[in-house]
Amino acid sequence: MNNETISIIRQGRNSRRRRWVLITALLAVLAFALCCAMLLLGNTIYSIDEVIRALLGEQIKGASFAVNTIRLPRMLAGLFAGFAFGIAGYTFQTMLRNPLANPNVIGITSGSSAAAVFCITVLHASGAVVSAASIVAGLATVTVMYILSRGKSFSIGRLILVGIGIQAMLDAVISYLILISSSKDIPAAMRWLGGSLNGSQLHELQPLVIAVLVLSPILIGLGKHLNLLELGEHSATSLGMNTDKTRMMLILISVFIIAIATAATGPIAFVSFLAGPIANRLVGRGGSNIVPAGLVGVNLVLAADLIGQFAFETRFPVGIITGMLGAPYLIYLLIRMNQKGAL
Repeated sequence: MNNETISIIRQGRNSRRRRWVLITALLAVLAFALCCAMLLLGNTIYSIDEVIRALLGEQIKGASFAVNTIRLPRMLAGLFAGFAFGIAGYTFQTMLRNPLANPNVIGITSGSSAAAVFCITVLHASGAVVSAASIVAGLATVTVMYILSRGKSFSIGRLILVGIGIQAMLDAVISYLILISSSKDIPAAMRWLGGSLNGSQLHELQPLVIAVLVLSPILIGLGKHLNLLELGEHSATSLGMNTDKTRMMLILISVFIIAIATAATGPIAFVSFLAGPIANRLVGRGGSNIVPAGLVGVNLVLAADLIGQFAFETRFPVGIITGMLGAPYLIYLLIRMNQKGAL
């Protein structure tokens, strides 16, 4: 390799690094602006000074309650859940080399949802019980999927097909539970299934905040292994990677973080599906885009929640808005994959 070729490669890497830093910084600035909007806007619009004073503990009539009890928990739920959905979705799509391989499509969030609806409609439980059950069910679902798809060797296509089948079964279970439940339990179950930031409370967000702060750096650190898995099973193995061990670590971390996010906000539709492709389109491929994908997830959730609150006469949960955005993209993606012969 001559000096000119080395220079071209180095310039390409530097250009991509500059683009990564610039886009990531812009996404972070947009996320900060949306966080501020979540705190400022509502039935009453407060000034920046009033919001800051309320956050610092000063008692301001109306503002202190609205900001600290309603808007701050709602903003934090969107911030941390959006980041969790974004990085988990990107990890699955990159690791399995398929844009359909995200927790929404392959049944992981359906496992958490089925457990939550069972707790709400049959056990008449709420709060910590629902959250714990949804986390355990999410982990159990991916364990069953992995065992059923393992065979003699790991198969991406088999995992996706098994996941879609499990999702269909769990969705049927959810429909049955809703059908037989009492009328007083249905609103709570439907609100949870729709994905919503309504009613978020600071003490209930602690597991989500801790999980994101602890597990996100681990996923980011595993980014180079994620890129090797994207090259394929044989290529990663030839480079000395224990693919089974690495893949299991990535799956367990991703499932745990997305199960906790789902327990906090419900399954906010399509965020994990959209975040990765949008981040890749903005930043470009060739490196780890876990952080940009997480920030895209944050921006999607916060922007969709603001749209759901203020863009229509009726207020809609955030999951309704993200579903309206994600469904057309899913159809477009399926058409593209069919044209390429990937389906």
